[in-house]
Amino acid sequence: MSQEKSIVKEYSNGEVTIVWKPNRCMHSRLCFNGLPEVFDPKARPWVNATGAPSERMVEQVKKCPSGALAFYYNNEEQQADDVLPKTAEGAPEAEVIPNGPLMVTGTLKLKDQNGNHTVQEKRTAFCRCGASSNKPFCDGSHKKIGFEG
Repeated sequence: MSQEKSIVKEYSNGEVTIVWKPNRCMHSRLCFNGLPEVFDPKARPWVNATGAPSERMVEQVKKCPSGALAFYYNNEEQQADDVLPKTAEGAPEAEVIPNGPLMVTGTLKLKDQNGNHTVQEKRTAFCRCGASSNKPFCDGSHKKIGFEG
């Protein structure tokens, strides 16, 4: 795992805050293909938190396959809406994405090679192709190398 400091950026419209963790991004393009008035990779900042109603932004952020995008409501009463449903047993769920990453949904504790622990929440995309420059996380390299599996 990279020992670099994790970058976290937040963009708010006052009602909801979008959180972006670029080190987890696998560049699926779902964000800007689905809501280009909010997510524009050519603009700086690339997230315009006032570009669409809060609920549309939340729905788009929930589609992020890697968990690089997340959100929280600034009003504590709405926080319960941000919880993903658990499996019947309450355990994380893992899914092999054809020709892509291992997608884990749920909360898990990850231990790196130095014994340091981090908590991964919601969705985490783990590299299966071996080409990621952000191992163990997927960075979308499987598309560049034509990974099949």
